[in-house]
Amino acid sequence: MRNGSLKIGFVSTRLSGTDGVSLEVDKWVRVLNELGHECYCFAGESDWPEERCFIVEEAHFKHPDNQAIHRQLFEVQQRDDQTAARIRRMATHLKDKLEEFVQAFGLDLLILENAWSLPMNIPLGLALNWYIGNRQMPAIGHHHDFWWDRERFLGAPVNDYLEQSFPSTHTWVQHVVINSLDRRQLSYRKGISATLIPNVMDFENPPAEDDGYACDMRMELDIPDDRYFLLQPTRIVPRKRIEQSMELVRRLEAPATLVISHEAGDEGMEYKHYLEGVAERLQVDVRFASGRFQQERATDGEGKKIYSLADAYRQCDLVTYPSSVEGFGNAFLEAVYYKKPLVMSNYEIFKLDIEPKGFDVVCFQYFIPDDIVKKTRDLLGEPGRIEECVERNYHIGERYYSLRTVKQRLQAVLDESLGTLG
Repeated sequence: MRNGSLKIGFVSTRLSGTDGVSLEVDKWVRVLNELGHECYCFAGESDWPEERCFIVEEAHFKHPDNQAIHRQLFEVQQRDDQTAARIRRMATHLKDKLEEFVQAFGLDLLILENAWSLPMNIPLGLALNWYIGNRQMPAIGHHHDFWWDRERFLGAPVNDYLEQSFPSTHTWVQHVVINSLDRRQLSYRKGISATLIPNVMDFENPPAEDDGYACDMRMELDIPDDRYFLLQPTRIVPRKRIEQSMELVRRLEAPATLVISHEAGDEGMEYKHYLEGVAERLQVDVRFASGRFQQERATDGEGKKIYSLADAYRQCDLVTYPSSVEGFGNAFLEAVYYKKPLVMSNYEIFKLDIEPKGFDVVCFQYFIPDDIVKKTRDLLGEPGRIEECVERNYHIGERYYSLRTVKQRLQAVLDESLGTLG
């Protein structure tokens, strides 16, 4: 540490693309750079500048060795000596790589992005626990969601690993969560006190005006001008309940196309195949369009435009967000930031932390009743009503979920870490 400037290493399985963790890390890095700190990345995959990256393939949750471990523990649920030995070998290798990472960049502090939250890569979680414990390395665990909220992680023969490292309880580690429920659960389950820093958007700086780049998006996605463009801006995983968005489109009794902007694969392809069948049975017009969207604009190998997520929000008429479980809800905040109306489920964190702020959205609980379909249809037909609700939502977002919230609270967490640095 020099002149109050820290060299900070972010550690995750993947820091790339449009998943919620990667997007939120980008905002933290921006805030930390504004505070005068330098940030570096340790991950199995990253789109950070090469000179600030330390790529270790085994850190990725999709690495073949890790996937074999994952299948053995969470699908077969067989904890044998061979699996345990493979975990130890991989964890030891990753611990050595963490040492190289810290030494290569002269790091003062590590920020662990969900690496101690979900057991997507158990060897990485163990390696971090061993390394931080042995070196007494100051660290911040930034937890976006926890394993106890996911049914597929319950009942597997991994309790010793989970108790040890998901998350670790080292006294020189500060913990940050993104919702109040996780803060309570972390205290109850682990005896850990955590700082609440919600997900945010740069509300102090409104989105740039449409520059015309995406004016051909409807044509490129084959959406006629007389159809509503509904955007589902989430990964294709079961907890997103995308079939409910399809049902809404089917029942609107108005021409509409549902565009799914993110990819499948993080939890296998079975759910995507299921959705393709649902779309066919319901005769709903759906675009699985992940190949046309990423965080920043680009072109693909055929010279076709790759649109940004911001472009998708600007062009759509309405955002659908029927998730059953969210750690916070990036898509919700993005829709508010880009001033788009929302039809969404009243998932637990929204109900506890977000809805009481007064946001104006079309909200349902477990299923989509007739009155929600009518409200959606009426809203789409009333541009004045849409303008009123999105402006209200933007001002609420600016008050509670702006970058200054991260800056203020993260500075306090860093001050605690600086105390451990001496």
